[in-house]
Amino acid sequence: MSRLTQSLAQLFGRSPTKPDPAKFSEAAVRIHEEHRKRKSKAEVLAIHEAREAQAKNTFWRRRRWTVLISVNLFFVASSALHINALEGALTGSRFVGFHMADLNSALQVMLAFKQVLINLLIGTITIALIWWLLGGRTFCAWICPYHLLAEWAEILHLKLRAKGWAMDIKFDRGMRTWLWLIFAALAFISSYTVYETISPTGILSRALIYGPGLALIWVALILLFEIFFSRRAWCRYACPIGLTYGLVGATSPMKVQYHLEGCFHDGACRQVCLVPHALEITKPQRATETHLDIGADCTRCGRCVEVCPTQSLTFEFKGLGQKK
Repeated sequence: MSRLTQSLAQLFGRSPTKPDPAKFSEAAVRIHEEHRKRKSKAEVLAIHEAREAQAKNTFWRRRRWTVLISVNLFFVASSALHINALEGALTGSRFVGFHMADLNSALQVMLAFKQVLINLLIGTITIALIWWLLGGRTFCAWICPYHLLAEWAEILHLKLRAKGWAMDIKFDRGMRTWLWLIFAALAFISSYTVYETISPTGILSRALIYGPGLALIWVALILLFEIFFSRRAWCRYACPIGLTYGLVGATSPMKVQYHLEGCFHDGACRQVCLVPHALEITKPQRATETHLDIGADCTRCGRCVEVCPTQSLTFEFKGLGQKK
């Protein structure tokens, strides 16, 4: 199974599997053997010290939050100040007269109305190209307003869980794929964009721009569920938007890349990751090559890049060298 096929399978909900020993490159085998022998007290101490030094690094988080808040406030300001440069919300908008459409929303509309409007098609293609370049699920971490609230809720969840006041129920990740299919079928059968009525992304974007409504109660209930019962449940197990953008970004040139040689396999990256299955290759004896791209479900949030004590995870734009 190719890396792309594996990446898409995990995006659709398949659990990572151990790689075939025959698929390991000679260089990877040599490095894995070297890592297996690293057991000295000095090396263990060095690992812990390096990890402690990186634990409070928020370089990418601060920049991501700034971009996310700025983009959403741009929509708010454009509406409040009646600026014609930008009209609409994240689900559908016009920028200097040019139509842009959220990919999942556009799909719902096309299925519901059973026709393809030229403006909608132009907007969909434009957004698809932008997010293909930027990495697909980058939309989730860098633009989606619900992601920001869920990230804050996650911080509270972890504090409560440490005190035994919250639990973390695991669900089948394949549920997201089934929900994607169900909402697509409902749109086609009912001629109504059913998902848009419950989408936290759309609800929050419209609430920011046009004012709050009762739908915010639904968003609050999801956040409470995530805080007390299941860490980041909506984004991990339910949101079809993440699946749509994951598909678009599966072959994107913007990647988080893993470098085997310097890795301590300490697991800090997986602890902070929204989609830890995407970082399965950082476990001992899992990477088949010395340099591997993280899969399609990666949101490019940068948390793993921040906490890695040896810079074994870096941003890279294919063709332009690495971005650290």
